[in-house]
Amino acid sequence: MPKIGYAAALEQFHPTDLIRFSKLAEEHGFVNVMAADHFQPWVPSQGHSAFVWSWMGALGEATKLRFGSGVTAPGFRYHPAILAQAAATLEAMYPGRFWLGIGSGEALNEHITGEYWPEQGTRFARLRESVELIKKLFSGKKVRHSGKYFKLETTQIWTMPTTPPPIYVAASGPQTAEFAGREADGLITPAAAPEKLKGLIERFEKGAREAGKDPASLPKLLQVHISWAPTYEEAEQNALKEWPNGGMNFPKADVRSPEDFEAFAKLVRPENYKGRVLISPDWEAHRQHIQSFFDLGFDEVHVHNVGRNQEEFIKLFSKEVMAKLS
Repeated sequence: MPKIGYAAALEQFHPTDLIRFSKLAEEHGFVNVMAADHFQPWVPSQGHSAFVWSWMGALGEATKLRFGSGVTAPGFRYHPAILAQAAATLEAMYPGRFWLGIGSGEALNEHITGEYWPEQGTRFARLRESVELIKKLFSGKKVRHSGKYFKLETTQIWTMPTTPPPIYVAASGPQTAEFAGREADGLITPAAAPEKLKGLIERFEKGAREAGKDPASLPKLLQVHISWAPTYEEAEQNALKEWPNGGMNFPKADVRSPEDFEAFAKLVRPENYKGRVLISPDWEAHRQHIQSFFDLGFDEVHVHNVGRNQEEFIKLFSKEVMAKLS
């Protein structure tokens, strides 16, 4: 059966509520949780941004689900060594259940330290060096690192799991997708047009083959945002009110504050969600939408319904969509 995950929007819900939603998702057949790592919500009205590493520890106790960050940016708020330690701890506590999802980051969350926010090329270079350093620490051996962007005194991770957690790299462009295949254990990407997703998978698999790996053995995770409600009008209103960032068809990595996103939100119209967030009360439309991603070759699809109607969504999605996937 296709693997469906629950995308936990920590920027939208109180962390205690999200534990409850995740438990309900587990009861209804969801097998994974992808947890957002934000310091700020996209827009002020979303209202939350709990610390994901505390939350994932609670999730591990409350459920038997696999889970991971979707995604964390190393090298800005977090030194890569701190991420390696946090990831190793969760895997030691919940063996075989945690993955470390990392990406190049967005100013909304990472500029808060007051450092210069670099261009995309530099962010990618920092990501590459971060992966190198984290993998060294996951060896369990003493590590000393003096790179272009990061330094580490000779040290080691003392609480190591039997097997290090897998590293999944988030990619929305071909260069990062190829890097993910070559240097990481899996791929994370957001939903996009089929031709773009097909190209990302091809570059991911190319990188894996160049590194001597079997691409079929490496997980490919997709995160998809939808808006379901009993009527189209309600689903549309949920998207506009709760998730206006989903209708912003432009690069968002350099936008710095929820208030800036709120200003952009005034320009968002229902037609801007086309190809980005499926707005529909029709469960069959959602089933076809989700099925299309498995047909493209993804192993796991993590679903976020953008409305506040999470409990109703989880129960009905399980019955009307998950049970009918092939």
